[in-house]
Amino acid sequence: MIAIIHPDNPDQRKIKQVVEILNRGGVIIYPTDTVYALGCSLHKKRAIEKLAQLKGVKLKKSNFSIIFNDLSHLAEYTKPIDRATYKILNKNLPGPFTFVLTASSQIPKLFETNKKTIGIRIPDNKIVKAIVQELGHPLVTTSLHNEDDILEYCTDPYLIQEKWEKQVDIIIDGGFGKNEASTVVNLANGDIEIIRQGIGELID
Repeated sequence: MIAIIHPDNPDQRKIKQVVEILNRGGVIIYPTDTVYALGCSLHKKRAIEKLAQLKGVKLKKSNFSIIFNDLSHLAEYTKPIDRATYKILNKNLPGPFTFVLTASSQIPKLFETNKKTIGIRIPDNKIVKAIVQELGHPLVTTSLHNEDDILEYCTDPYLIQEKWEKQVDIIIDGGFGKNEASTVVNLANGDIEIIRQGIGELID
């Protein structure tokens, strides 16, 4: 199933439809401010397991991030952050960044891992922000592309539909996506370490 949602003025009825699917444990494909992504509810363990299966990785070895609507729920999923770290997040989000922070005790339980860190995103995209706001908690997310290879189909919702329609519950067409990934910045150690330079130019 594909749902066309306007990127500048998302239809709330369609957003509610997507959230109902997420609350039933569904997996979605949706636009961000970079490439299209796979996502599911953070509260649905089986959906997170399916996400790992779709990416061809073991859950405990997965590198999934979580998407927030804003910074207000950060403390539930990360260890307390200092003022300097908060300033960097606040200056750059919403935006095309994945920030790696020290995870709270919630994260290892969710991902069956000893991971001490978690990537967090707040994309500058009205569709995904509306979904997370309506859902009331974060999405687990991973880019549609492989780590090293952003293929052309990853930007076109109808090519995405051809490849993925039978594997996910709904695909959101929010227009053409970008073909460059987010910038990944590690802030977990108190320093600024750019792990991957993507589309985002960091303001520190």
